[in-house]
Amino acid sequence: MISTHWLEKRQPYWRRLEALVEQSGRRGVSRLSRSELQELSLLYRQIASDLSTVREDPASRQISAYLNQLLGRTHNLVYMGRKTNAAGIVQFFRSTYPRLFRENLAYPATAFLIFLAAAIAGMALCFSDPGFERYFLGAQMIDTIEQHRMWTHSVVALKPLASSLILTNNISVALGTFASGIAAGLGTVAMLILNGLLIGVISTACWQAGMSSQLWSFVAPHGVLELPAIFIAGGAGLLLARGLLFPGTLPRRDSLIEAGGRAVRLVLGVIPILVIAGFIEGYLSPSDFPIPLKFALGAALGTALALYLSSSRQDCQKIGD
Repeated sequence: MISTHWLEKRQPYWRRLEALVEQSGRRGVSRLSRSELQELSLLYRQIASDLSTVREDPASRQISAYLNQLLGRTHNLVYMGRKTNAAGIVQFFRSTYPRLFRENLAYPATAFLIFLAAAIAGMALCFSDPGFERYFLGAQMIDTIEQHRMWTHSVVALKPLASSLILTNNISVALGTFASGIAAGLGTVAMLILNGLLIGVISTACWQAGMSSQLWSFVAPHGVLELPAIFIAGGAGLLLARGLLFPGTLPRRDSLIEAGGRAVRLVLGVIPILVIAGFIEGYLSPSDFPIPLKFALGAALGTALALYLSSSRQDCQKIGD
């Protein structure tokens, strides 16, 4: 248990860091002198250590939340004023992004559960009302499925153009799912439900037509990347909504800035994933590539993504550098 003496000793440092963050205002670190920047760097590292100590005490959750938000604001302040360079981008994707994903895993996991619940609901609606499939998907698509034809033949004929359109659409969906979180999360939830219903209804329609293997062999190569990317973007939208609705000890504006900084970085990390998924969906998924190899590729890509997101390389980049 953390002692009162330890808290009294450390709290002045916390207040000092908070004062430096407040002093920077909207102009960022340019408002601070060189000595203040050095002090900011030192306080950041010390308070990060304090946070590790506080987290070991289950009774200090409120203090832990306060320190976590304070460190998040400091991190956003420093990196807001940094110039982007190739080394920084490599560092972000190599070590920072997997750590950021794990720290905010609860939000993509919640997005996945919303999507899954909607998919199950879509399947249940198809079984309870046979006319729901035609109403939801449209007569043309249902007729195509009933004729045992995939609706992806146009993709094969126009591979370069289709790949470009798919990539643009996937990124637009991801960004839309994230950005709609500003509407108290309602837009994000609505988009996750719509996409969940869509996959549930399509999978049921294809199963009833005996086309499950055609469907899932099409989805597997790119879906193992595309769907997690959508869940991460949805999680970022939910994180944005959390910052707006539940500011905790921070002013609502500061809470939204802190949550928004993490959410934006989460979304930026999925763009390369969607680029790869769009290329595969445009060229390989609708092709005549052997079905077992499509599933094998999907398994390999899914495993690679899981290993990447769970990697624990140390981020050597210092805040004060």
